Amino acid sequence: MQLVIADAHLGLRQAIQATMAGAAVQRCRVHFLRNVLARVPKGSAEMVAAAIRTIFAQPDATHVQDQLDVIAGMLGRQFPKLEAMLRDAAEDLLAFTSFPPGHWKKLWSTNPLERLNKEIKRRTDVVGVFPNPDALLRLAGAVLVEAHDEWQVSDRRYLSEGSMALLTAMTKEVTPAQLLPA
Repeated sequence: MQLVIADAHLGLRQAIQATMAGAAVQRCRVHFLRNVLARVPKGSAEMVAAAIRTIFAQPDATHVQDQLDVIAGMLGRQFPKLEAMLRDAAEDLLAFTSFPPGHWKKLWSTNPLERLNKEIKRRTDVVGVFPNPDALLRLAGAVLVEAHDEWQVSDRRYLSEGSMALLTAMTKEVTPAQLLPA
Protein backbone atom coordinates (compact mmCIF):
# COMPACT_ATOMS: atom_id res chain seq x y z
CA MET A 1 0.00 0.00 0.00
CA GLN A 2 1.49 3.32 -1.05
CA LEU A 3 -1.30 5.83 -0.55
CA VAL A 4 -4.50 6.09 1.45
CA ILE A 5 -7.01 8.78 0.50
CA ALA A 6 -9.03 9.90 3.50
CA ASP A 7 -10.48 12.78 5.43
CA ALA A 8 -8.63 14.44 8.28
CA HIS A 9 -9.54 12.07 11.10
CA LEU A 10 -6.74 11.68 13.63
CA GLY A 11 -7.79 8.13 14.57
CA LEU A 12 -7.85 7.07 10.93
CA ARG A 13 -4.42 8.58 10.35
CA GLN A 14 -3.03 6.75 13.37
CA ALA A 15 -4.57 3.46 12.20
CA ILE A 16 -3.07 3.92 8.73
CA GLN A 17 0.36 4.61 10.18
CA ALA A 18 0.10 1.59 12.48
CA THR A 19 -1.14 -0.90 9.88
CA MET A 20 0.22 0.35 6.57
CA ALA A 21 3.79 1.32 7.29
CA GLY A 22 5.21 3.70 4.71
CA ALA A 23 1.86 4.58 3.12
CA ALA A 24 1.29 8.28 2.52
CA VAL A 25 -2.07 9.82 3.46
CA GLN A 26 -3.78 12.02 0.89
CA ARG A 27 -6.35 14.32 2.41
CA CYS A 28 -9.44 14.66 0.24
CA ARG A 29 -9.24 18.09 -1.34
CA VAL A 30 -13.02 18.34 -1.68
CA HIS A 31 -13.56 17.84 2.04
CA PHE A 32 -10.67 20.15 2.86
CA LEU A 33 -12.22 22.87 0.69
CA ARG A 34 -15.54 22.42 2.50
CA ASN A 35 -13.74 22.82 5.82
CA VAL A 36 -12.07 25.99 4.56
CA LEU A 37 -15.26 27.50 3.16
CA ALA A 38 -17.05 26.93 6.46
CA ARG A 39 -14.63 29.47 7.97
CA VAL A 40 -14.98 32.33 5.49
CA PRO A 41 -17.84 34.76 4.90
CA LYS A 42 -20.21 33.61 2.15
CA GLY A 43 -19.27 36.65 0.08
CA SER A 44 -15.64 35.52 -0.06
CA ALA A 45 -16.27 31.81 -0.57
CA GLU A 46 -16.13 31.85 -4.38
CA MET A 47 -12.83 33.76 -4.43
CA VAL A 48 -11.26 31.52 -1.78
CA ALA A 49 -12.40 28.34 -3.54
CA ALA A 50 -11.07 29.56 -6.89
CA ALA A 51 -7.74 30.49 -5.34
CA ILE A 52 -7.34 27.11 -3.64
CA ARG A 53 -8.27 25.24 -6.84
CA THR A 54 -5.31 26.89 -8.60
CA ILE A 55 -3.03 24.86 -6.33
CA PHE A 56 -4.24 21.66 -7.98
CA ALA A 57 -4.07 23.05 -11.52
CA GLN A 58 -0.27 23.12 -11.60
CA PRO A 59 1.72 20.89 -14.00
CA ASP A 60 4.23 19.39 -11.56
CA ALA A 61 4.95 18.85 -7.88
CA THR A 62 7.27 21.84 -7.53
CA HIS A 63 4.70 24.24 -8.98
CA VAL A 64 1.94 22.72 -6.82
CA GLN A 65 3.99 23.35 -3.66
CA ASP A 66 4.94 26.86 -4.81
CA GLN A 67 1.32 27.69 -5.59
CA LEU A 68 0.21 26.46 -2.17
CA ASP A 69 2.75 28.82 -0.59
CA VAL A 70 1.54 31.73 -2.75
CA ILE A 71 -2.15 31.07 -2.07
CA ALA A 72 -1.58 30.54 1.67
CA GLY A 73 0.25 33.86 1.88
CA MET A 74 -2.33 35.68 -0.24
CA LEU A 75 -5.32 34.34 1.72
CA GLY A 76 -3.48 34.82 5.01
CA ARG A 77 -3.53 38.59 4.59
CA GLN A 78 -7.32 38.61 4.86
CA PHE A 79 -7.91 35.26 6.61
CA PRO A 80 -4.97 34.31 8.86
CA LYS A 81 -6.68 31.10 9.99
CA LEU A 82 -6.91 29.93 6.36
CA GLU A 83 -3.20 30.37 5.91
CA ALA A 84 -2.60 28.21 8.97
CA MET A 85 -5.08 25.60 7.70
CA LEU A 86 -3.34 25.40 4.32
CA ARG A 87 0.14 25.20 5.75
CA ASP A 88 -0.86 22.66 8.43
CA ALA A 89 -2.59 20.44 5.85
CA ALA A 90 0.07 20.81 3.13
CA GLU A 91 1.75 17.41 3.60
CA ASP A 92 -1.52 15.48 3.46
CA LEU A 93 -3.12 17.78 0.90
CA LEU A 94 -0.19 17.42 -1.53
CA ALA A 95 0.64 13.72 -1.07
CA PHE A 96 -0.75 13.07 -4.58
CA THR A 97 2.23 14.94 -6.09
CA SER A 98 4.49 11.98 -5.29
CA PHE A 99 2.70 9.98 -7.96
CA PRO A 100 2.67 10.30 -11.75
CA PRO A 101 0.74 13.40 -12.89
CA GLY A 102 -1.63 11.17 -14.87
CA HIS A 103 -2.88 9.77 -11.57
CA TRP A 104 -3.41 13.06 -9.79
CA LYS A 105 -7.08 13.62 -10.63
CA LYS A 106 -7.90 10.17 -9.33
CA LEU A 107 -5.91 10.52 -6.12
CA TRP A 108 -6.65 13.91 -4.64
CA SER A 109 -10.23 13.19 -3.63
CA THR A 110 -12.43 10.50 -2.09
CA ASN A 111 -15.17 11.30 -4.63
CA PRO A 112 -14.76 8.05 -6.65
CA LEU A 113 -15.12 6.02 -3.46
CA GLU A 114 -18.10 8.09 -2.37
CA ARG A 115 -19.71 7.59 -5.78
CA LEU A 116 -19.31 3.83 -5.37
CA ASN A 117 -20.75 3.98 -1.84
CA LYS A 118 -23.77 5.93 -3.14
CA GLU A 119 -24.36 3.25 -5.78
CA ILE A 120 -24.30 0.56 -3.08
CA LYS A 121 -26.73 2.63 -1.00
CA ARG A 122 -29.00 3.20 -4.01
CA ARG A 123 -29.14 -0.52 -4.76
CA THR A 124 -29.72 -1.54 -1.14
CA ASP A 125 -32.45 1.10 -0.68
CA VAL A 126 -34.40 -0.55 -3.51
CA VAL A 127 -34.46 -3.83 -1.56
CA GLY A 128 -35.30 -2.13 1.70
CA VAL A 129 -35.20 -4.98 4.21
CA PHE A 130 -32.77 -7.84 3.85
CA PRO A 131 -33.62 -11.31 5.21
CA ASN A 132 -30.14 -11.63 6.76
CA PRO A 133 -26.70 -9.96 6.76
CA ASP A 134 -25.40 -12.38 4.12
CA ALA A 135 -28.02 -11.15 1.63
CA LEU A 136 -26.85 -7.56 2.13
CA LEU A 137 -23.23 -8.66 1.75
CA ARG A 138 -24.03 -10.51 -1.50
CA LEU A 139 -25.73 -7.45 -3.02
CA ALA A 140 -22.98 -5.05 -1.95
CA GLY A 141 -20.37 -7.52 -3.21
CA ALA A 142 -22.15 -7.78 -6.55
CA VAL A 143 -22.12 -3.98 -6.91
CA LEU A 144 -18.38 -3.94 -6.17
CA VAL A 145 -17.69 -6.75 -8.65
CA GLU A 146 -19.69 -4.86 -11.28
CA ALA A 147 -17.65 -1.68 -10.65
CA HIS A 148 -14.42 -3.68 -10.78
CA ASP A 149 -15.43 -5.29 -14.08
CA GLU A 150 -16.34 -1.88 -15.51
CA TRP A 151 -12.94 -0.50 -14.50
CA GLN A 152 -11.20 -3.39 -16.27
CA VAL A 153 -12.48 -2.30 -19.69
CA SER A 154 -9.69 -0.26 -21.27
CA ASP A 155 -11.76 2.84 -22.07
CA ARG A 156 -13.36 2.86 -18.59
CA ARG A 157 -10.30 1.76 -16.67
CA TYR A 158 -9.74 3.78 -13.52
CA LEU A 159 -5.95 3.76 -13.89
CA SER A 160 -4.51 2.40 -17.14
CA GLU A 161 -1.96 -0.39 -17.25
CA GLY A 162 0.56 2.04 -18.73
CA SER A 163 0.13 4.55 -15.92
CA MET A 164 0.32 1.78 -13.33
CA ALA A 165 3.58 0.64 -14.92
CA LEU A 166 4.95 4.14 -14.24
CA LEU A 167 3.93 3.78 -10.63
CA THR A 168 5.56 0.36 -10.35
CA ALA A 169 8.78 1.70 -11.87
CA MET A 170 8.69 4.68 -9.52
CA THR A 171 8.25 2.54 -6.39
CA LYS A 172 11.34 0.53 -7.19
CA GLU A 173 13.32 3.74 -6.83
CA VAL A 174 11.66 5.37 -3.83
CA THR A 175 8.37 5.21 -1.90
CA PRO A 176 5.83 8.08 -2.07
CA ALA A 177 6.27 8.76 1.65
CA GLN A 178 9.94 9.52 0.96
CA LEU A 179 8.97 11.99 -1.79
CA LEU A 180 6.66 14.15 0.31
CA PRO A 181 7.75 17.76 0.74
CA ALA A 182 9.31 18.47 4.12
